[in-house]
Amino acid sequence: MNVRKFHTGYYDANSYLVNGKVLIDTGINTDALITEIEENIDINDLELIILTHCHYDHSAAAEAIARKSGALIAIHKDDVELLHHDKASAAEAFDSRAPSFEPNVLLSGGENIPIGDGEHLQVIHTPGHTPGGICLYEPISKSLFSGDTVFPQGSIGRTDFMGGNSAKISESIQKLTELDVRTMYPGHGEATSDNVKRQIELSYHMAKSISKTI
Repeated sequence: MNVRKFHTGYYDANSYLVNGKVLIDTGINTDALITEIEENIDINDLELIILTHCHYDHSAAAEAIARKSGALIAIHKDDVELLHHDKASAAEAFDSRAPSFEPNVLLSGGENIPIGDGEHLQVIHTPGHTPGGICLYEPISKSLFSGDTVFPQGSIGRTDFMGGNSAKISESIQKLTELDVRTMYPGHGEATSDNVKRQIELSYHMAKSISKTI
């Protein structure tokens, strides 16, 4: 699997270009991200934009990139309403308005998205950071795109935004502990291939301890 990471601004989420045809999350800085994409592929080859959740720092540039490339936009169905809400999307935190585009593909969890070369992304519904948060797992390369559900070194996504739930994020991370993960590509920070299963287990223990105190 070929993965290109883009990070175009301090407050931006990571964007990942996978096999030259799928973009996972988009961040905020549209022009900078389009430049990065065009330095790697013909942007018209982009087929699908997958949003791991509704927050503005992951979704703001999606509409413009979809318009320029012709790519479809996918998001979990439980995050669509929040995507369009200024506070729930966290757009207010950036002094902006929530995106107004309508996604083309509504995910439920359990889908397998082909990405070429015999590889596919398994959609795992991981609510907690948002109701419709997802992670994406590619079983051949054992890669996990973890959005803001789980981060390296035992960190977890925040649950104090609208729609967040500490008990649900604990349950979601428990599901991730069952995966055989070689490399984790988080929504923020650096990717890691250092005993990832143990890192996710530490995140689960952290989430479980927090949910018990709330």
